[in-house]
Amino acid sequence: MANPCNIANVTDLEKFIVKEAPPTIYYIPNFITETEEEYLLQQVYRAPKPKWTQLSGRRLQNWGGLPNPKGMLTEKLPDWLLKYTEKISALGAFARKAANHVLVNEYKPGEGIMPHVDGPLYHPTVTTISLGSHTVLDFYKPVCETQSEVPQTEKSRYILSLLVQQKSLLILQDDMYKCYLHGIQGVSEDILSEHVVNLSSTDAHLGNALPRSTRVSLTIRHVPKVVRANLLLGKK
Repeated sequence: MANPCNIANVTDLEKFIVKEAPPTIYYIPNFITETEEEYLLQQVYRAPKPKWTQLSGRRLQNWGGLPNPKGMLTEKLPDWLLKYTEKISALGAFARKAANHVLVNEYKPGEGIMPHVDGPLYHPTVTTISLGSHTVLDFYKPVCETQSEVPQTEKSRYILSLLVQQKSLLILQDDMYKCYLHGIQGVSEDILSEHVVNLSSTDAHLGNALPRSTRVSLTIRHVPKVVRANLLLGKK
């Protein structure tokens, strides 16, 4: 298992690259401490009820603004999030740009998300801190529009999985951001198979059955196209 590492002493991302996957995945176990995890969960659940949006299969909070093609109207991130967006940005995750958007997702046992790509509204990097529980993230090839002979099911397009443990930081860049879909199965327990390619960076083992608890993910990204409130006011 990789040595536990606190946010303060992560300086070289390259030693956390998942070599068994296409470019580029970084997986940093124990990126935050248990105390930090408890604090972040407290802050998430202290948010006012209107901050939550209920979707099919999960609920979420949006911080920093609402990304859209015309530009995100920026909102200041709260201090409890700003501390972590700044430290992840300092790792160089966003090519010297600063993270300015956080999506907080809550997944209860049995909940997941369909395979998807995060799209062009964001810098081609997504970083995620996991709180409260592990999950297993599955990756898929996109549907090939020129291939019609073989049915293109999720099973036929599946390529690999990652075990994403609580307190970890996951970074997806380059091909793994732009070329592959990622999703989470809606199950209450994960059986770790040989397709989970980062087991050597965790304290889990092949064949383990891991029951899920409620997981909260902090998905931290950089939105390049923004509109500041004072600019909008100046146009009126």
